[in-house]
Amino acid sequence: MRITPLASESMGTRSMATFIKTKDCKILIDPGVALCPIRYKLPPHPLEIERMDTHWEKIKEYTKKADVLIVTHYHYDHHDPDEPEIFKNKTLYTKHPMKDINKSQKKRARYFLEQLEELPKKIEFSDEKEFSFKDTTIKFSKAVPHGTNTKLGYVTEVCIDDGKEGFIYTSDVEGPSLNEQVQFILDENPNTVFCDGPMTYMMGFRYSKKSFEASIENIIRVIKETKVKKFAIDHHFLRDLKWDERLKKAFKAAKKRKVKLTSFAEFAGKENEILEARRKELYIGTNRKQMPKTFDLVI
Repeated sequence: MRITPLASESMGTRSMATFIKTKDCKILIDPGVALCPIRYKLPPHPLEIERMDTHWEKIKEYTKKADVLIVTHYHYDHHDPDEPEIFKNKTLYTKHPMKDINKSQKKRARYFLEQLEELPKKIEFSDEKEFSFKDTTIKFSKAVPHGTNTKLGYVTEVCIDDGKEGFIYTSDVEGPSLNEQVQFILDENPNTVFCDGPMTYMMGFRYSKKSFEASIENIIRVIKETKVKKFAIDHHFLRDLKWDERLKKAFKAAKKRKVKLTSFAEFAGKENEILEARRKELYIGTNRKQMPKTFDLVI
């Protein structure tokens, strides 16, 4: 199994787009990319916008290679309904548009499916289902909360197993801080985990210290109780300049168990470029006339 992170916060944009190649099929999870519309009272820096465009072209390039596209939920950093042609002749596994879904995502799901029309070869609602391609299985969790509660709706976690090794993609669980989010990982016992991480950049506002501590404990549980050897953590967590400091306890557990704990960029052998978290720094010395005046809401 070959796992390729295509875009993420450690690479400069809001995304978790990931490409997986097994001997039986090629899979792209969450073909979307976005930027935070306002951070530190600043719109995206031109460098962020350039990076988003680059990442979107890369994602589209990999969709051409994929047999299967997966959409774990309907936030716009995980799918783009306005370029439906990327789904042409593909098998699409997507979060159920009517069950275990909040009002906002239900509306987005309806719009997305309307744009697709008959472009995909096949559309399957994926919640709690399993699909096989020879020796490769793609298994979805039940719908679990997008975060510490259901206010932002639900997501599906994904397990891909090629008969020799297993890979888990947590989607947007913001942690995992809840037992139902971590249980899927423990049950599937993967070799590699891609986790979206605790949302510490909103600590004290939309994310509590208690949830952060629960997330770290659950990450350590996965490290100790599964056969995982590579654990990449990104997305919400890499919006925090102090992410690695906050992860010290998990780094210690990982070192003891000989687990490689990294960001997505580091997993890919690249340096971290956490542009959103560095937005103020990027704007130092920038000509105000170069600043974009408005930016669409992207979450």
